[in-house]
Amino acid sequence: MSSTSASTSADAGESDTGKHNGAAILRRVLVRNRGPLAIGTVLVCVHQLAETAVPISIGVIIDRAIETSDTTALVVSICALGVLFLMLTAAWRLGARFIVKAMEEESHRLRLEVAHRILDPRGVRTDLRAGELLTVSTSDAEHTSWIADIVPRAVAASTAAVASAIALLWIDVPLGLAVLIGTPVILGLLQRAAPLITSRAKGQQESIARASATATDLVSGLRPLRGIGAEASASERYRKVSRDALASTIDTARATSIYTGLSTTISALLAVAIAGLAGYFALQGRITVGELITVVGLAQFFIEPLGLLASLPGYFAVARASSDRLALVLDAEPILKAGSVTDLDGTDLTLDGIEFRTLAGVDLHCAAGELLGIVAYQPQDGEALAAVLSGQLASDEYRGSVSVGGVSLSDMDLTLSRRTVLVEPHISDLFGGTLASNLEAGGAPTADLAKALSASAAADVVDSHPDGLELEVTDRGASLSGGQRQRVALARALLARTPVMVLHDPTTAVDAVTEASIAEGIAQLRHAHPNGGRSTTILITSSPALLAVTDRVIVVDRGVVAAVGTHNELAATDENYRGAVLR
Repeated sequence: MSSTSASTSADAGESDTGKHNGAAILRRVLVRNRGPLAIGTVLVCVHQLAETAVPISIGVIIDRAIETSDTTALVVSICALGVLFLMLTAAWRLGARFIVKAMEEESHRLRLEVAHRILDPRGVRTDLRAGELLTVSTSDAEHTSWIADIVPRAVAASTAAVASAIALLWIDVPLGLAVLIGTPVILGLLQRAAPLITSRAKGQQESIARASATATDLVSGLRPLRGIGAEASASERYRKVSRDALASTIDTARATSIYTGLSTTISALLAVAIAGLAGYFALQGRITVGELITVVGLAQFFIEPLGLLASLPGYFAVARASSDRLALVLDAEPILKAGSVTDLDGTDLTLDGIEFRTLAGVDLHCAAGELLGIVAYQPQDGEALAAVLSGQLASDEYRGSVSVGGVSLSDMDLTLSRRTVLVEPHISDLFGGTLASNLEAGGAPTADLAKALSASAAADVVDSHPDGLELEVTDRGASLSGGQRQRVALARALLARTPVMVLHDPTTAVDAVTEASIAEGIAQLRHAHPNGGRSTTILITSSPALLAVTDRVIVVDRGVVAAVGTHNELAATDENYRGAVLR
């Protein structure tokens, strides 16, 4: 790993060590880039001082060379002016390079920090949707990094303003006082508008994030939307949030443009007033012609730093609003607490008094090595059971306990929990890449690949394409049919070889023949191999083919366990079971 990568990883890890409100994040950006920013700030200040020196030099040339007709002084002065221009150009280019490099690297670090936090295996407790998180990790991270540019610009502009005021004081005290007094008064008045811009910028970012979240939801659900003919309704929904985002953006742009126009106008009026006062003093003989030209030049130059100082609060408002949104993610508590148990003695699974969503107190035990079927008459009960067994719920989100080998999931080390229990949800997404990269995503040994493909009937998917395992898969597996996607996801889960596996409706998108093959494949792979006695498998399903290979079936009705027995026993004696399974 390169030093840059190492430091980036360290920075990402450090983001979990404490709280970060928006102001703290901005401070941290400045502190960890203090070296490059210090160098860049010094250089751009040198550039501004050199810019200030240009009109002063021109005034001196007029007074000491042109009015005295001193050719030698004129040549020397012009050469010195050339050196001055060379210095200011070099200082700007080098300073801007340090500052821009720091800003871009910081934007990258912030993106990594947000991604690191979002992808934390412990989860992140936030109300932000996927599209909103995407906006936070991209545009908000970029806008927050602006602080690395805002501060050097503010220091450089202040340096120019102070240098101009000193030069004017040297020429004439009232001229210098006009700058020294007028500048803070103008900035103070304009600063009163900063909270309004901050509020509107934050609202703009939130509306854009909502539009991104809606777009993400619609794209991910495009196929089912087409299936039910809901494209028009979905389009109207996105059109509404998009219009809201546009209105918010225009509102923010309007406020910013009014602020910028006002600050520029006031800055220009101050410069004109200074130049006019200098002209009056020249007519009275209080200042020379060279000094008049210097004052006019400084007044014209002064518009730029003063205008910059006046506009920076608007940019700071955007950076602060974005940093506050970053804090929503970086400050979010993890859903899961770190447990301390790092080893287990068994693979039996027990649910004791589980109350969650529609579950009203579920008690069940699955022995080590057992292939257990669970039939939920109400689909929401099956969804709730899968969610609880996944180990991705905080302990305060449900009542009761889930334990494996006598150890509660909440007490397990996260690595142990993930290595022990795998819940394959009803709808699984595939990643963009190849079939091979999706199947091997969990680092499973390739020696088990053929067995997993056969057990899940995903071998048919591989064999049906000339590219085989190198077949390109688009994002979320959209290039595959529902049944193909389901079989590949099942193969990926089987490859993980976790001691406890929960499969929730793994065959809803395949035909009856394939379903029977998969049922037999799961039973053979998980419970007929030499280590089969240690593998525990739970099938949450109403498929008769899958239930037929189970050792025992538990029926859940209205949130509680309603019946227990083998598939054949329940099919023969329980009318409700027959109606739900053998329909």
